[in-house]
Amino acid sequence: MTVLVRTTHLELRSPDALRPSLTAPPDVVLLRAGVPSPELNRYLYTSVGGDWYWRDRLPWTWADWMEWLDRAELETWVLYRSGTPAGYFELEARADDTVEIVCFGLLPGFTGTGLGGHLLTQAAHRAWRLRPPVARVCVHTCTLDHPGALANYLARGFTVTREVETAMTLPEHPPGAWPGADRPTGRSR
Repeated sequence: MTVLVRTTHLELRSPDALRPSLTAPPDVVLLRAGVPSPELNRYLYTSVGGDWYWRDRLPWTWADWMEWLDRAELETWVLYRSGTPAGYFELEARADDTVEIVCFGLLPGFTGTGLGGHLLTQAAHRAWRLRPPVARVCVHTCTLDHPGALANYLARGFTVTREVETAMTLPEHPPGAWPGADRPTGRSR
């Protein structure tokens, strides 16, 4: 099927522009994945993005993943709730004093719980400290992402810098995190 996909690019120009989410359950921990692990990042990528047509990295080999991850300018952070991975983000420092939130999201069982605002707040805080000086923090989302993604970015103070529409040919259904598992879609908790 061919669909028109709108990609929205957003940014924060200063740490003061961030409107933090002040809610986080007491059983939430955010940890940096200090050892590059293609298995971990692929798991997070497919688990978070499987319902939303995240397909760009699906053809990557283990070596492709390791090349992406084993760089000083990239960090992966994982959010755990009661010891279970609930979401993650990747930060990439660029040469132009920009830090991009490259990947961001929650696993399906944790969407709609208020963790998205907390996770994005933490991503922005860590982005400003990644490789000083940081002139801006940027992120992009599209109409294939979780329907609440854009609202979360705007609620945290990100401003739209541009929007681009592109026709894309997609399979009828997203790939899912676990093809063949017959996992129910949507929130499970």
